[in-house]
Amino acid sequence: MRIMTVCLGNICRSPAAEAVLRRRIAEAGLDDIAVTSAGTADDHVGEQPHELTREVGEELGYDFPTVGAQFSAQDLEGADLVLVMDRMNLEDARRLAATDAQRAKVRLLGEFASDVDTAGVVEVPDPWGRPRGQFEEMYRQIEDAADGVVAAIRDGRV
Repeated sequence: MRIMTVCLGNICRSPAAEAVLRRRIAEAGLDDIAVTSAGTADDHVGEQPHELTREVGEELGYDFPTVGAQFSAQDLEGADLVLVMDRMNLEDARRLAATDAQRAKVRLLGEFASDVDTAGVVEVPDPWGRPRGQFEEMYRQIEDAADGVVAAIRDGRV
């Protein structure tokens, strides 16, 4: 299985989600699952994740081996699941889809949150340009949803 996490610039939310998912999947003992990330824009291609994404993430035990990439139609074709951070990312990623099956692969990460039944699907806000606390909250949201993604994989729901 190939999972891609996608945000706008691929320097804050999607590399954080990639790092969290990689670790959660490994801890769950799930094999043959690759996780990568990309952004819908090309502003940060080749760049390391944002300084606070790395700083907060490393304090939580995550690592960041990839650099910024732009999401493409080829990525959508090769992925089994594309997890986007907000509705704008959802629209941008689905716009690249050639088929309904490809469009169906693109889902909001918030669909997998533990409180989705009561809170609805909550977007992961972009912390870029905001204080450290926003990055910490981003990780709380992503970690919760990542646990839901792992459960969905185990249950065969994705």
